[in-house]
Amino acid sequence: MNRKDEKEILQRRLKRIEGQIRGLQKMIDEDLYCVDIITQTSAVRGALKSVEDVLLEKHLSSCVVNQIKSGKEKKAVEEVLKVYKLKK
Repeated sequence: MNRKDEKEILQRRLKRIEGQIRGLQKMIDEDLYCVDIITQTSAVRGALKSVEDVLLEKHLSSCVVNQIKSGKEKKAVEEVLKVYKLKK
Protein backbone atom coordinates (compact mmCIF):
# COMPACT_ATOMS: atom_id res chain seq x y z
CA MET A 1 0.00 0.00 0.00
CA ASN A 2 1.40 3.38 -0.91
CA ARG A 3 1.63 6.42 1.32
CA LYS A 4 -1.35 8.15 -0.33
CA ASP A 5 -3.61 5.12 0.25
CA GLU A 6 -2.49 4.88 3.89
CA LYS A 7 -3.26 8.56 4.44
CA GLU A 8 -6.70 8.20 2.89
CA ILE A 9 -7.52 5.20 5.08
CA LEU A 10 -6.40 7.03 8.22
CA GLN A 11 -8.33 10.16 7.21
CA ARG A 12 -11.52 8.10 6.74
CA ARG A 13 -11.06 6.47 10.12
CA LEU A 14 -10.54 9.85 11.77
CA LYS A 15 -13.67 11.24 10.09
CA ARG A 16 -15.65 8.31 11.51
CA ILE A 17 -14.20 8.98 14.95
CA GLU A 18 -15.14 12.63 14.59
CA GLY A 19 -18.71 11.54 13.86
CA GLN A 20 -18.67 9.25 16.88
CA ILE A 21 -17.55 12.15 19.09
CA ARG A 22 -20.37 14.33 17.77
CA GLY A 23 -22.74 11.46 18.51
CA LEU A 24 -21.41 11.27 22.07
CA GLN A 25 -22.00 14.99 22.53
CA LYS A 26 -25.57 14.57 21.34
CA MET A 27 -26.11 11.58 23.63
CA ILE A 28 -24.96 13.63 26.62
CA ASP A 29 -27.08 16.61 25.55
CA GLU A 30 -30.10 14.31 25.39
CA ASP A 31 -29.34 12.73 28.79
CA LEU A 32 -29.26 9.23 27.32
CA TYR A 33 -28.61 6.16 29.44
CA CYS A 34 -25.09 6.21 30.92
CA VAL A 35 -24.25 2.65 29.88
CA ASP A 36 -25.09 3.50 26.26
CA ILE A 37 -22.76 6.51 26.41
CA ILE A 38 -20.00 4.44 27.99
CA THR A 39 -20.43 1.84 25.25
CA GLN A 40 -19.87 4.56 22.67
CA THR A 41 -16.82 5.98 24.48
CA SER A 42 -15.37 2.48 24.44
CA ALA A 43 -15.95 2.28 20.69
CA VAL A 44 -14.16 5.63 20.21
CA ARG A 45 -11.18 4.41 22.26
CA GLY A 46 -11.03 1.28 20.13
CA ALA A 47 -11.14 3.30 16.92
CA LEU A 48 -8.35 5.61 18.14
CA LYS A 49 -6.29 2.58 19.17
CA SER A 50 -6.69 1.24 15.66
CA VAL A 51 -5.33 4.51 14.20
CA GLU A 52 -2.42 4.42 16.66
CA ASP A 53 -1.64 0.83 15.76
CA VAL A 54 -1.46 1.62 12.04
CA LEU A 55 0.81 4.61 12.70
CA LEU A 56 3.03 2.63 15.05
CA GLU A 57 3.40 -0.23 12.58
CA LYS A 58 4.34 2.22 9.84
CA HIS A 59 6.82 4.00 12.08
CA LEU A 60 8.49 0.80 13.23
CA SER A 61 8.69 -0.71 9.76
CA SER A 62 10.05 2.39 8.07
CA CYS A 63 11.41 5.19 10.26
CA VAL A 64 12.93 3.01 12.98
CA VAL A 65 14.40 0.57 10.46
CA ASN A 66 15.93 3.49 8.51
CA GLN A 67 17.38 4.97 11.70
CA ILE A 68 19.02 1.67 12.59
CA LYS A 69 20.38 1.21 9.05
CA SER A 70 21.88 4.72 9.15
CA GLY A 71 23.63 4.09 12.47
CA LYS A 72 21.16 5.94 14.69
CA GLU A 73 20.35 2.98 16.91
CA LYS A 74 20.17 5.07 20.09
CA LYS A 75 17.55 7.39 18.59
CA ALA A 76 15.56 4.41 17.32
CA VAL A 77 15.54 2.76 20.75
CA GLU A 78 14.55 6.04 22.43
CA GLU A 79 11.59 6.43 20.08
CA VAL A 80 10.42 2.85 20.56
CA LEU A 81 10.60 3.27 24.34
CA LYS A 82 8.75 6.58 24.17
CA VAL A 83 5.91 5.04 22.17
CA TYR A 84 5.84 2.03 24.48
CA LYS A 85 5.41 4.31 27.50
CA LEU A 86 2.69 6.32 25.76
CA LYS A 87 0.77 3.16 24.89
CA LYS A 88 0.78 1.85 28.49
